[in-house]
Amino acid sequence: MTTRADPSGPEAYRESCQRLAERHFPGLSLAEVRAFEDEFNAYPGLDGLSPPRNLAILEDGAKEAEAARRATLEGRILWEHMAAGEGTRLGLGPKYFLDPERTGPGAGLTLGDRHLGQWAFELTGLAQEAGQDPQEVLARQTVLLVVSRAGRAAITGRVLSADFLGLEPENFLFLEQTAFPALRPEGGWHFEEGTAPRLHNHGHLAMQMTMDGQVFHLDREGRETRLGRKAFFDHLRRADSLVTYNIEDLGYLARALDFDALGLALASGEKGFRMVMEIVPNQPDRPVKGALCAHDPALGRDVMIESLRLLDLPPERITHINKNFNHYPRPAEIFSLLSTQGLFMPASVKEDGLYFQPVRGDMNFLAPTAFFTRSRPEPLSSWKSPADTPAALAALDQQDAQPGFIDFMKALWKPH
Repeated sequence: MTTRADPSGPEAYRESCQRLAERHFPGLSLAEVRAFEDEFNAYPGLDGLSPPRNLAILEDGAKEAEAARRATLEGRILWEHMAAGEGTRLGLGPKYFLDPERTGPGAGLTLGDRHLGQWAFELTGLAQEAGQDPQEVLARQTVLLVVSRAGRAAITGRVLSADFLGLEPENFLFLEQTAFPALRPEGGWHFEEGTAPRLHNHGHLAMQMTMDGQVFHLDREGRETRLGRKAFFDHLRRADSLVTYNIEDLGYLARALDFDALGLALASGEKGFRMVMEIVPNQPDRPVKGALCAHDPALGRDVMIESLRLLDLPPERITHINKNFNHYPRPAEIFSLLSTQGLFMPASVKEDGLYFQPVRGDMNFLAPTAFFTRSRPEPLSSWKSPADTPAALAALDQQDAQPGFIDFMKALWKPH
């Protein structure tokens, strides 16, 4: 009995969500689905999992880093920035526009502007170190920025005001992640218009990327051009690797370009791996229920299992978790598999009804995946809840202290 959605197109995906609800929850009320969802979502064989066995160890200054610098300077990396988050747990509005009340030179810069600006700032420095023109290096890059419907107009306005951060407009791509109303069971499972629209998690946005006419770019007047599936896959085929960034990651604010990890990903691609995931230790004093890296004896390999599938596994057993960065060497191959196979669809009942929550990390089940940790790993640091705000403010201060950063940002971003 299938538990995957149909990723072939927007309408096919929507219809398959209804069929999944009808197939797996026939005659059940929302309360009954809520009581059943953990069991439905659970990864098979949780009790038999053991610690990962094949973690590569990444040393600082790895020899592959130089190849990563060359690939970056030559524009052979596709950079994906996920900025559609709604910031529900923080309660401060969409994550792109988080702008804590601070004094000092960086006051007024939103988290999203800082995130994109840090990337452009480091690329500029890389070009200068290599004796190249920063404008030419930026013009070679390709970016995919994922936004929500609510944030689209304001975010694209910011990008237009910054003249696409120096990129060619046709290579600054956007994806507006679709939000869905709740599925409800009365009279048969259906999408109930008028209920709160919610995103179907980052797994859906990965599937949406592969659908025809979902990715688009703008010209300098803000006019939109939609890309067909082939045109988007041409971008994937031209890239040696796709790197995904999450806007909430705090470590990124001081180092957006990680050439050690990118070099390892490129080398892993030469060995046949099509996904590379970084593993960090869980926080021993405040363990979080993140995605678990473990060895699955049934599959005979290490796997990444997202938190929605961990049932009641206590956080202290989750010793190795996924960082927010993922790499996809030769990305057209794994995204082609995704476009036909889809992902497992975890169920989640909210106030208004059922919302499926596929997770992007499940792509590690589609193709050979390498896992690595660092010789000096640091725990995951993200701005997800109010408890993370002190660490976030410290990260913003550290970012502002970079020589030349504030002047660069003032030149890049026009006033709101």
